Amino acid sequence: MAAEAEVLDEIHRLRARVPQVTGALAASVDGLVLAHDTPGVEPEGVAALTAAALGVALRLTDATGQGDFRELLVRGVYGYVATYAAGTSAVLTLLAQDRVNVGRLHLEGRRAGTRIGELVDAATARGEPAAPARAPAKPAARPVVPRTRTPRAPALTDPPAARAPAEQALPVRTPTTKTPTTTES
Repeated sequence: MAAEAEVLDEIHRLRARVPQVTGALAASVDGLVLAHDTPGVEPEGVAALTAAALGVALRLTDATGQGDFRELLVRGVYGYVATYAAGTSAVLTLLAQDRVNVGRLHLEGRRAGTRIGELVDAATARGEPAAPARAPAKPAARPVVPRTRTPRAPALTDPPAARAPAEQALPVRTPTTKTPTTTES
């Protein structure tokens, strides 16, 4: 998509305006990455999870009569994940530190989402694909590691007297039954 560079520029500008944003990605509503700046986070996985969360959010807003989806905010122990509508076919997902000003995050996230939505919708109107074409992923080759056997613990077939004190069996108590005694009167 030709707008990919412009979307990435918008993401970079957003991260410059809100320094506590630790990552951002634009994705199609189907979960395909359009552009990302997510150091240390797998963008394809986040995009797929965003699509799944979006599906639930759409059903929730519909079932409760709250109207069209606008945004989704998830707070974890270490920070926030915020997703904003970006036009008709994309979303913007932001990762932010716990100390972020949430009002500022919403303000800038909504603005960036609107701008990214305009870029993506304009590219779609020109007939460009929503997501950039990617080469099919090849599975990573695993290095061949020689298999080794771990030595097993010695079998406990030794007589109990030969075992270490910690390994000795505990005495088993057998219940004793008392026979009732009858007294003759």
